[in-house]
Amino acid sequence: MSEMKTPFRLLITGALGQTGTELVQRGREAGYDIAAFTREDLDISDSDAVARAIAATVPAAVINAAAYTAVDRAESEPEAARAINSLAPGFIARACHEAGIPMFHISTDYVFDGMGSIPYPEDAPISPQGVYGATKAAGEEAVRRATPHHIILRTSWVFSAHGQNFVKTMLRLAGERDELNVVDDQRGCPTGAGDIADALLTIARLALEAPRDQAFPWGTYHFSNRGETSWCGFARAIVEGSATRGGRKVEVRGIATADYPTPARRPAYSVLDCGKIQRTFSIHPRAWEDALAETLDPLTNPAHRTEGRSK
Repeated sequence: MSEMKTPFRLLITGALGQTGTELVQRGREAGYDIAAFTREDLDISDSDAVARAIAATVPAAVINAAAYTAVDRAESEPEAARAINSLAPGFIARACHEAGIPMFHISTDYVFDGMGSIPYPEDAPISPQGVYGATKAAGEEAVRRATPHHIILRTSWVFSAHGQNFVKTMLRLAGERDELNVVDDQRGCPTGAGDIADALLTIARLALEAPRDQAFPWGTYHFSNRGETSWCGFARAIVEGSATRGGRKVEVRGIATADYPTPARRPAYSVLDCGKIQRTFSIHPRAWEDALAETLDPLTNPAHRTEGRSK
């Protein structure tokens, strides 16, 4: 990212999540003044608390990185998922509109039904198949209704060195088992949380530095790392990458979705078409394998854990 003309203040929710952690760290590195809020700091399902936080910090923009992401648990906790994924984004967007500032919001590939066979563009019909996807879709609509000055960034298969995610789960299981059985008939785009953060921070800078008399291309965009794979293919890359860094090499067997039933139905195909963000903002996603390699370094090499994030 190029250097900013002004050190804008950003209010970031979900600051301890995968993307939130990266937004806080990379935002500060890029010169932003970051007001970071965790779940304990701010209950985003409380509209008054959201308005007070924005009034107290006076940010130039808000990035909502908070979400209820427990896909299977959402099936039995729909109201909890709705509070964070559907209602809260609307509260934040309304407060942003009243304060005259833009909102940036992260959404998901799970808003699609997964029945397609070519990458989904932003205007493809949505048809979520579970509570998580449905609540995220409702959150998108709440943002659109509350403020025209928004960026909704849909992404997929998020991973990082932080929190709980597929990469860390596979590394743990590879250390415990000699064989892993992983679903091989669901396809999508693994995406590094740091890359999502960089994309959002780039768009935020462009928006905040744009002349006030110039129309900005607000709206919905897709961002994922380049390339697609199955969960099994992703797992094999994780195990192989770990093995080259001294980890255990175990066999990864592909299985059918029917052989691994879960409470929530996953999209069989949720590859995102990222052409719009490339054309509009010149943001060109790197290969997911490159993002994975950067993530594996701190997870498999103790030296990297103390040296900080590699560039």
